[in-house]
Amino acid sequence: MSSAGSPPPAQVSAARRRAVLDALRRGAVPDSGLDLFATGLGRFEQALDAELDAVAAGGAVFKAVRGEYGSGKTFFTRWLAERARRRNFATCEIQISETETPLHKLETVYRRLTERLSTASFPPSALRPVVDAWFYALEEDALADGASEDELSSAVEKLLAARLAEVSRHAPSFATALHGYRCALAAGDETTAAAVLSWLGGQPHVAAAARRAAGVRGDLDHFGALGFVQGLLTVLRDSGHPGLLVVLDEVETLQRVRSDARDKALNALRQLIDEVHSGRFSGLSLVITGTPAFFDGQQGVQRLPPLAQRLATDFTTEPRFDNPRAVQLRLPGFTLASLVELGVTIRDLYAAGAGDPERITTLADDAYVADLARAVGGALGGKVGVAPRLFLKKLIGDVLDRIDQFDDFDPRRHYTLTVAGGELTETERNLAASADDIDLDL
Repeated sequence: MSSAGSPPPAQVSAARRRAVLDALRRGAVPDSGLDLFATGLGRFEQALDAELDAVAAGGAVFKAVRGEYGSGKTFFTRWLAERARRRNFATCEIQISETETPLHKLETVYRRLTERLSTASFPPSALRPVVDAWFYALEEDALADGASEDELSSAVEKLLAARLAEVSRHAPSFATALHGYRCALAAGDETTAAAVLSWLGGQPHVAAAARRAAGVRGDLDHFGALGFVQGLLTVLRDSGHPGLLVVLDEVETLQRVRSDARDKALNALRQLIDEVHSGRFSGLSLVITGTPAFFDGQQGVQRLPPLAQRLATDFTTEPRFDNPRAVQLRLPGFTLASLVELGVTIRDLYAAGAGDPERITTLADDAYVADLARAVGGALGGKVGVAPRLFLKKLIGDVLDRIDQFDDFDPRRHYTLTVAGGELTETERNLAASADDIDLDL
């Protein structure tokens, strides 16, 4: 999340408010509506917007976001994704893990990208709507160039080959699969069309008959994945999406894998950065998130000196003087004051949709919100920086919901903060005072 406050927009739809509060009530980061409580991110806006504009104009950007647990890395990247979607970017968030999505297997990373691809109009997976929109755009361009209805099919094929000429130098099967998909649709063979699109999305074990019909072989490999990313960027751009924001979240998990897999993953990350900077991925904004230990420790980035050189950033000055244009951004995390400010923002957002807003703001006034913030921080060993998730969960689910529903509920008289081990994450549990329930009077 963030650190300093700003009021939410004056007009908020009931649906947006409900979606945000429901997610926070579960202890999760909302997928949208983050601008309603994105406090303290204003200092990043100008630089990040300029980078998104550069990507939309055909450039490519790499960014690393560092912060301890609870500093708001996931919140930050989803907030950035919202800003990107307002520019009609496609976006994708990928959780890096040893078993599900190992970074050194780029074919798996690409598959997760297509599975989780979203746009402002379509949730994941938006691959098929994007491809269909691309073919529609090719048809419109062919008609605009004077093609007749009888000539339309061949004209679209020529445009397909021309638009993907550069991509075909590295991954000719990308264009071949698109051709096979279109042919299957034209023949009314939905089963084959869906299978071919799955293959195009990097899915393994696609039926051999579908692959033969499309003229492609085998499964996508590590090297072909980079060419497919390049092809996807071309399709996105021509279908009205000027850029793609990809977030690789929790790359610090690389520190816990076998040394050989870790070295391969770090080298894959170095390769991705170099490809971004080479200009190969026009329209790509690639963001990774990790802890300071990953970026600075010998089991992380420092293990591969060429990667460490590419990510080197000066953080010796005060955080307020950090350069938002640098390759790494530092999220300093919460203080008690900023946690209280966030709580007040959420309380006001809740009150705006409550049956009796004045009752909400009176019983859960600023002083009570501050008391609750201190209590939650105390339950986590005084580590306020990791408290936002639990604090907002308790504020909404245990306090505000009860004030809203029960006329005689007073949180100062009827509520005692209880933090059970089962509702904590591993990091929060390690910081808690004991494994038993913690009762704190407010």
